[in-house]
Amino acid sequence: MLITGGNKGLGFEAARRLGEQGWTIFLGSRDEGRGRAAVAKLTDSGTNAVMVPLDVTSDESVKDAVRLVREHTDRLDVLINNAGAPGSRIVPAEATVDEIHSVYDTNVYGPVRVTHAFLPLLQAADNPRVVMVSSAVGAFSVVTDPEQTASKMHELAYSSSKAALNMITVRYAQALPEIKFNLVTPGEVANRKFAATDMNNHTGQLTVTEGTDPIVKLAMLDADGPTGIFIDRLGPVAW
Repeated sequence: MLITGGNKGLGFEAARRLGEQGWTIFLGSRDEGRGRAAVAKLTDSGTNAVMVPLDVTSDESVKDAVRLVREHTDRLDVLINNAGAPGSRIVPAEATVDEIHSVYDTNVYGPVRVTHAFLPLLQAADNPRVVMVSSAVGAFSVVTDPEQTASKMHELAYSSSKAALNMITVRYAQALPEIKFNLVTPGEVANRKFAATDMNNHTGQLTVTEGTDPIVKLAMLDADGPTGIFIDRLGPVAW
């Protein structure tokens, strides 16, 4: 199992929880020092973890990550595309292409870059699963609901990048039925709650453990599990 952005927050908590289930964790981290510290914590708690230097915005870094993972295994059962960038929350009137591009490079092109590179290893697995960590603000149903905070969060980059990721994931699911491609938001849409992470300065009402509930669920899907769905910890999220 490979988790991008696994050195902290939701990524690390997912690694911890899934490591306790007996999974070997390939922990992707752009910052090698933080990544090694995270792997040391996992190892101390009994998880078989391998540090994978991985910058999802770099083709070379992703290629190197594939080579490293191949040194340990000939297949990848689960890929969790968790690495994300919040952007600067610049209001639409002041947003520039450069601002949007920098967010898309991590949140949209990153998952495509990593998924494409690891596809052969995924296809070698018996029941491969890809979990994309999206956001409620990537759902039109949420952003257009005046009761949701996201409807008043006037920015372009982050929300549109997650909407793009949602569509990309559905298209993968349709085109590659032998692999389960699913999406999660680490919150509770119905209750208008989200998980406390560095990305929101820990202002969320849910713990990272609660936020990783849907990630763990989709990572552990059986062979007859669904593909092309979008869920939070309570259930399906409307697109």
